[in-house]
Amino acid sequence: MNSFEKVSGESVAAAYALAKERYAAMGVDTDAAIERALALPVSLHCWQGDDVQGFEVQESTSGGGIMATGNFPGRARNGDELRQDLDTALKLLPGAHRLNLHAFYAETDGKRVDRDALEPAHFSRWMDWSKSQSVALDFNPTFFAHPKADDGFTLSNADDAVRSFWVQHGIACRKIAMAMAQNQNGPCVINHWIPDGAKDMPADRWSPRQRLVDALDCMLADNDAIDPALCVDAVESKLFGIGSEAYVVGSAEFYQAYALQKGILYCLDMGHFHPTETIHDKLSSLMQFHKRVLMHVSRPIRWDSDHVVILNDDLEAVFQELVRGCALDRVFVALDFFDASINRIGAYVTGTRAVRKALLSALLEPVAWLQDLERTGCGAEKLALMEDLKVMPFGAVWDMLCEKAGVPAGAGWIADMQKYAVDVQAKRG
Repeated sequence: MNSFEKVSGESVAAAYALAKERYAAMGVDTDAAIERALALPVSLHCWQGDDVQGFEVQESTSGGGIMATGNFPGRARNGDELRQDLDTALKLLPGAHRLNLHAFYAETDGKRVDRDALEPAHFSRWMDWSKSQSVALDFNPTFFAHPKADDGFTLSNADDAVRSFWVQHGIACRKIAMAMAQNQNGPCVINHWIPDGAKDMPADRWSPRQRLVDALDCMLADNDAIDPALCVDAVESKLFGIGSEAYVVGSAEFYQAYALQKGILYCLDMGHFHPTETIHDKLSSLMQFHKRVLMHVSRPIRWDSDHVVILNDDLEAVFQELVRGCALDRVFVALDFFDASINRIGAYVTGTRAVRKALLSALLEPVAWLQDLERTGCGAEKLALMEDLKVMPFGAVWDMLCEKAGVPAGAGWIADMQKYAVDVQAKRG
């Protein structure tokens, strides 16, 4: 009978010794690659643990544009359960991590607090957890799942009162992000994504975009409470979504230009472009002009469906570009996927490990050699070497990375996930 047994340290060491020798023959230092791959922070997303439902006390959760499919048992129903799940996932994940938190995960002790009135105190338990786990927080305003988002427009809404409400929500969230940054003595990336758009062809594409510019300017206005070095703002574009198939106000062109003009981060989500379009080729263009970018790692299947990330060609290509361009220190890496049809701890660990694998794989390339072959016109040699790299003993190096991080190598972590499902998640009802 098959079982998910943990790989022994002796077998990991033996396989790694052989792999290290193979990579060294190509001029690659595997120990250095492991160290660097462990150091890059990856920001986990809180919304995988509860199917993007949040913990608000409010009359309605309409005005969505976000949907997790499935009903696998064990969803986190409150902050304590979600933090428990995150603690479990983090024990199975190698490397440095952060937590990406959405505004509607505020904990208000059963009181209804609307989003324009949110305060740092409503996230005090998250900040306490952040310190206890040495996991820094990132943040997001929640411009969806609210009665004032029912018509599909928030910061670009034609109604002055509605638009003002969402501006005040953004201002409140920036103050919360600032408090988080001060609490963790380091920057908090706050990403602004809005679902604004039209299901069918609009007659006026201009006015919503002008209103969005004005609203963003108001929301991001400099003030004494915000230090841009600590509260790091980002804006996220999208091609289309549920209910905005024909027109999205915050398009790629809109936010690329806005972010560049304002000196803030542009966020590239791997699922927010055409279904046949990938983001890796965009990095070397955008980063000629943008000092830093925020990257949301997801896996679209035919649309922005946010499937659990796997080690596929798209993911590998992204990290190859960042490593080849010496740009790892200019990118913030965050996860953005949600699947309610499988065990949520399994989703967290599978997706996050895939990101770290892609990073390690890119760091194991003999980049200087490949680029020298290209410069000297040795195209066949370059192509052949790239193909040979695909069958190098990468798995042995990955297992050593896990061993050095003190987490299960191989598929050994699956047994821990299964035990947690029985001991904890199954009892949630």
